[in-house]
Amino acid sequence: MNVVLGSNVVIYKLSGRLAQSLPAGPYAISVITQMELLAYPDLNVNEEQEIRQFVAGVVVIDLTPHIQAVAIQLRRLYRLKLPDAIVAATAVSLGVDLLTSDRRLARTPSLRCQIVAVKP
Repeated sequence: MNVVLGSNVVIYKLSGRLAQSLPAGPYAISVITQMELLAYPDLNVNEEQEIRQFVAGVVVIDLTPHIQAVAIQLRRLYRLKLPDAIVAATAVSLGVDLLTSDRRLARTPSLRCQIVAVKP
Protein backbone atom coordinates (compact mmCIF):
# COMPACT_ATOMS: atom_id res chain seq x y z
CA MET A 1 0.00 0.00 0.00
CA ASN A 2 1.05 3.56 -0.62
CA VAL A 3 -0.52 5.38 2.34
CA VAL A 4 -2.52 4.90 5.53
CA LEU A 5 -5.68 6.98 5.69
CA GLY A 6 -6.61 8.56 8.99
CA SER A 7 -10.20 8.39 10.19
CA ASN A 8 -10.85 12.05 9.46
CA VAL A 9 -9.67 11.66 5.85
CA VAL A 10 -12.06 8.76 5.28
CA ILE A 11 -14.94 10.74 6.80
CA TYR A 12 -14.17 13.75 4.61
CA LYS A 13 -13.78 11.57 1.51
CA LEU A 14 -17.12 9.85 2.05
CA SER A 15 -18.88 13.16 2.72
CA GLY A 16 -17.36 14.81 -0.38
CA ARG A 17 -15.46 17.39 1.66
CA LEU A 18 -11.92 16.76 0.39
CA ALA A 19 -10.53 19.82 -1.41
CA GLN A 20 -8.61 17.59 -3.84
CA SER A 21 -8.43 13.96 -4.84
CA LEU A 22 -6.41 11.53 -2.78
CA PRO A 23 -3.11 10.32 -4.25
CA ALA A 24 -3.20 7.04 -6.11
CA GLY A 25 -3.85 3.96 -3.95
CA PRO A 26 -3.84 1.29 -2.82
CA TYR A 27 -4.87 2.50 0.62
CA ALA A 28 -4.65 1.00 4.07
CA ILE A 29 -6.49 1.87 7.26
CA SER A 30 -5.91 0.79 10.80
CA VAL A 31 -8.45 -1.54 12.39
CA ILE A 32 -8.94 1.38 14.82
CA THR A 33 -10.08 3.58 11.94
CA GLN A 34 -12.53 0.89 10.86
CA MET A 35 -13.88 0.70 14.41
CA GLU A 36 -14.13 4.50 14.75
CA LEU A 37 -16.02 4.80 11.48
CA LEU A 38 -18.53 2.07 12.28
CA ALA A 39 -19.01 3.05 15.94
CA TYR A 40 -20.29 6.57 15.24
CA PRO A 41 -23.49 6.88 17.34
CA ASP A 42 -25.70 8.68 14.77
CA LEU A 43 -24.78 6.46 11.82
CA ASN A 44 -27.77 5.64 9.64
CA VAL A 45 -28.17 2.49 7.55
CA ASN A 46 -27.06 4.13 4.28
CA GLU A 47 -23.97 5.66 5.89
CA GLU A 48 -23.01 2.34 7.46
CA GLN A 49 -23.38 0.62 4.09
CA GLU A 50 -21.20 3.27 2.43
CA ILE A 51 -18.52 2.85 5.12
CA ARG A 52 -18.58 -0.94 4.82
CA GLN A 53 -18.28 -0.67 1.04
CA PHE A 54 -15.30 1.69 1.41
CA VAL A 55 -13.62 -0.57 3.98
CA ALA A 56 -14.04 -3.56 1.65
CA GLY A 57 -11.91 -1.71 -0.93
CA VAL A 58 -8.91 -0.98 1.31
CA VAL A 59 -6.47 -3.05 3.32
CA VAL A 60 -7.39 -3.13 7.02
CA ILE A 61 -4.28 -3.51 9.17
CA ASP A 62 -4.80 -5.39 12.41
CA LEU A 63 -3.16 -4.46 15.67
CA THR A 64 0.07 -6.47 15.66
CA PRO A 65 2.58 -6.67 18.53
CA HIS A 66 4.93 -4.38 16.58
CA ILE A 67 2.22 -1.76 15.98
CA GLN A 68 1.31 -1.97 19.68
CA ALA A 69 4.91 -1.31 20.70
CA VAL A 70 5.26 1.64 18.33
CA ALA A 71 1.90 3.05 19.48
CA ILE A 72 2.96 2.84 23.11
CA GLN A 73 6.19 4.65 22.31
CA LEU A 74 4.40 7.39 20.31
CA ARG A 75 1.80 7.90 23.02
CA ARG A 76 4.41 8.15 25.78
CA LEU A 77 6.80 10.41 23.89
CA TYR A 78 4.31 12.75 22.22
CA ARG A 79 1.19 12.44 24.40
CA LEU A 80 -0.99 11.35 21.50
CA LYS A 81 -4.50 10.07 22.11
CA LEU A 82 -4.43 6.28 22.01
CA PRO A 83 -6.44 5.93 18.74
CA ASP A 84 -4.16 8.51 17.05
CA ALA A 85 -1.09 6.70 18.36
CA ILE A 86 -2.32 3.39 16.94
CA VAL A 87 -3.15 4.89 13.53
CA ALA A 88 0.22 6.67 13.44
CA ALA A 89 2.02 3.49 14.52
CA THR A 90 0.32 1.63 11.68
CA ALA A 91 1.82 4.05 9.14
CA VAL A 92 5.23 3.98 10.84
CA SER A 93 5.25 0.18 10.94
CA LEU A 94 4.38 -0.06 7.25
CA GLY A 95 6.93 2.61 6.31
CA VAL A 96 4.34 4.72 4.50
CA ASP A 97 2.82 8.18 4.88
CA LEU A 98 -0.25 8.89 6.96
CA LEU A 99 -2.85 11.08 5.27
CA THR A 100 -4.59 13.24 7.86
CA SER A 101 -6.20 16.63 8.32
CA ASP A 102 -5.04 16.70 11.95
CA ARG A 103 -2.21 19.25 11.96
CA ARG A 104 -1.16 18.39 15.53
CA LEU A 105 -0.79 14.72 14.65
CA ALA A 106 1.10 15.65 11.47
CA ARG A 107 3.79 17.35 13.58
CA THR A 108 4.67 14.09 15.32
CA PRO A 109 8.41 13.38 14.89
CA SER A 110 9.24 10.12 13.09
CA LEU A 111 5.80 10.11 11.42
CA ARG A 112 5.67 10.81 7.70
CA CYS A 113 2.46 12.72 7.04
CA GLN A 114 0.62 14.42 4.26
CA ILE A 115 -1.95 17.03 5.27
CA VAL A 116 -5.22 16.69 3.38
CA ALA A 117 -7.11 19.93 2.72
CA VAL A 118 -10.82 20.03 3.47
CA LYS A 119 -13.52 22.19 1.91
CA PRO A 120 -15.09 24.68 4.32
